[in-house]
Amino acid sequence: MATPKNWQKSSFSGSGDGNNCVELAATGPQIHIRESDTPTAKLLTTPASLASLLRTIKASER
Repeated sequence: MATPKNWQKSSFSGSGDGNNCVELAATGPQIHIRESDTPTAKLLTTPASLASLLRTIKASER
């Protein structure tokens, strides 16, 4: 498994360098997800699965 080098912080995490962030990184066909206060614990998913999750979350907010 490739190790991501460029993590992107969620825009909903606020500003600054605090440890209240969800971060994403891509390596090939995989998306890595982690919380910044526990960066060694990562979830692995695919773009299609992540998109489905985000659609479901957005739909439940209505």
